[in-house]
Amino acid sequence: MSTRTHTLTDTATMLRRNLRHTLRYPAMTVGSVFGPVIMLLLFVGILGKTLGAGLAATGGHHTGGYIGYIAPGIIITAVASGSMATAVAVCVDMTEGIVDRFRTMPIARVSILAAHVINSMITTVVSTASVIAVAMALGFRPSAGLADWAAAAGLLLLLTFALTWLAVAIGLVSETPEAASNSPMLIVFLPFIGSAFAPAGSMPPVVRQFAEYQPFTPAIETIRGLLTGTPTGHNPVIAIAWCVVIATGGYLWARAGFNRAR
Repeated sequence: MSTRTHTLTDTATMLRRNLRHTLRYPAMTVGSVFGPVIMLLLFVGILGKTLGAGLAATGGHHTGGYIGYIAPGIIITAVASGSMATAVAVCVDMTEGIVDRFRTMPIARVSILAAHVINSMITTVVSTASVIAVAMALGFRPSAGLADWAAAAGLLLLLTFALTWLAVAIGLVSETPEAASNSPMLIVFLPFIGSAFAPAGSMPPVVRQFAEYQPFTPAIETIRGLLTGTPTGHNPVIAIAWCVVIATGGYLWARAGFNRAR
């Protein structure tokens, strides 16, 4: 058996293990769906009229109403929320000693982390699809064609991949699962200080500068443009560049943390 085949086989085995854990202990996965759905219900069902009026007053009127503006931001938030479960799962493996057992077995080391990444991407895709379904049930009506949906899906997958590697790294360096669950909260809240709920141009100058240049704003504006037809400008290129930087940094950090934890 070649090294590549051996690695793929080990990754598939580890992935089955992680998927079983996800099915047996679905609390974190359900939470990553439940949180964004609650935000969607809150901002659309309770605050939507007021926030929509404020959006129109600042010149940010959206043809799909406030839900047409906010839904892409909630979708990105759902992607970010999936990182918490990954960080906790990795930390649990590291602190309970199972990884030490794996190190003594003839399995490819990369398969241990790769399985976590693939498992996280699968669960995040499911949770993001659930959020999109709820948004559409609440009145979100994307005008995207097939090519636009494909491009949006590609960017969401790339962002999920990048954030998952960052979450894996956080899980590896966290001393306890509790610390691992708290550390990614900054990632989850970054869309709030972006254009997820209000245009960056309507924010105070210092906050606006941060909102315009942080990683999530170009991703949100790209998804919003692809799904609702608003201009995207240079945001797709910037969003992809951020994803590459985060994925590369997360992978290198994770590899260093995994090799150091012996």
